[in-house]
Amino acid sequence: MIVSHKNSIDLINVAKQTRLAAMKLAVLSTEQKNQAIEAVASALESAKDEILSANIADCEAATKAGIAKPLYKRLQLDEHKLRDTITGVRDVGKLADPVGALQIHREIDTGLVLKRVTCPLGVLGVIFEARPEAAIQIASLAIKSGNGVILKGGKEAINSCEAIVKAIKKGLSQTAVNPDAVQLLTTREETLELLKLDRYVDLIIPRGSNSFVRFVQENTRIPVLGHADGICHLYVDATADIDKAVTITADSKTHYPAACNAIETLLVHRSIAPQFLPKVATILQELNVELRGDELTRNILSSSFSNIKTATEEDWETEYSDLILSIRIVDTLEDAIAHINDYGSKHTDAIVTENKEAADTFLALVNAAGVYHNCSTRFADGFRYGFGAEVGISTQQMPPRGPVGLEGLVTYKYQMRGDSHICATYTGANAKTFTHQDLPIDA
Repeated sequence: MIVSHKNSIDLINVAKQTRLAAMKLAVLSTEQKNQAIEAVASALESAKDEILSANIADCEAATKAGIAKPLYKRLQLDEHKLRDTITGVRDVGKLADPVGALQIHREIDTGLVLKRVTCPLGVLGVIFEARPEAAIQIASLAIKSGNGVILKGGKEAINSCEAIVKAIKKGLSQTAVNPDAVQLLTTREETLELLKLDRYVDLIIPRGSNSFVRFVQENTRIPVLGHADGICHLYVDATADIDKAVTITADSKTHYPAACNAIETLLVHRSIAPQFLPKVATILQELNVELRGDELTRNILSSSFSNIKTATEEDWETEYSDLILSIRIVDTLEDAIAHINDYGSKHTDAIVTENKEAADTFLALVNAAGVYHNCSTRFADGFRYGFGAEVGISTQQMPPRGPVGLEGLVTYKYQMRGDSHICATYTGANAKTFTHQDLPIDA
């Protein structure tokens, strides 16, 4: 049973239990972790009807509460999405174990050897709005990477998350992984208390709206992995293939407009705009996309499209998460890059062009975690990258960056073995010198 912990003492105890379970999980073999992941997948399949019924209850309650349309789309968990998510769990089991990898193997001196070895972070605190499948993805990644995890879903997904975590714990109870390694919190008060637990929680991962992520970033001393905005761009260059550009634009905007990797602004080179814009506007309006254009865009489209709204400065800075797209015409590739670097959120930006030099310049100079050429921004996803799943997307400059899978959930430690070696031997008039000889990594 999932319980609500009413005060900070209760939550500290939960965090301690999670840390103890994580310490035992950290030293399990790859085989034991993979067995646990398969047990979780099987338990989720067995609990399918219960999970989907819980999600229906959440969706009905959210509708009555007047939930925003983008958030409602994230909340929905149908049989297809659940099946794909469980497939993602099994994919995590197939991935290489990120723990225990030898990164440096070096002889410092005869008999004195240094190793740098990957190890789990410890305990993750993951807070997310809607998207109940995030609980499944994150739990599987936490298990494979040897970490404990404290999950906090949004109030709109409480029934779904409780059913999911119940199944996960049931699956783990038959394995070497202590079910305490996966915990669920259910109240807003617990979210605030979780952000204070820097003694017990090693990383906070928020998934949700930009205002929500900013709130988390501003209210904790625990390191935060996440992104506050998903303002993604597609730039259609002067040499773009128009049919490719139309297809990529439509997919990048409409495939899943509530996603953080959907484009919010379309930039178009002035020379191709008269040919491209009428075609793409026709397709987008058939897909119920509201268009907002700068003056040049509206002039080109005015004869055939009377309902193009005027784009303002605010539009360039807005993540709509909906079927709305702002359009701006630029004079040069450099202008497009400047616009993206000024207004973008460093998430994912793409160029459509047949000019390799232009593509190379774009990929090199746009400051984003993902930069694409002739493909949809919707590919910015851990599952599509082959990570099995992702815990979130990071737009920070320091790694991990972009969709974060297993490699973002481990750190490393330096291990040194000697035989009565002391530093005094290497100082003074008769100091010995270090050999600093690299040894085979696979040894």
